[in-house]
Amino acid sequence: MRNQYLETLGLQSGATKTDIKKAYRKLSKKYHPDINDNHDAKEKFIEIAEAYNFLSNVGPTPHREKVNY
Repeated sequence: MRNQYLETLGLQSGATKTDIKKAYRKLSKKYHPDINDNHDAKEKFIEIAEAYNFLSNVGPTPHREKVNY
């Protein structure tokens, strides 16, 4: 099963909240429109933020850290 949000952040199924946060921070720094002058940077940044918001809301809970999305 393919998950667009995990692919956007470059993660595999079963990623933890820590993995999600780490990938988001790395990619958001790379594609932030104030830093990156590429014309696609703004759209990519929005896509990354949407993926992070979705995965952080439906991600693993403290008592069950590993979850398949």
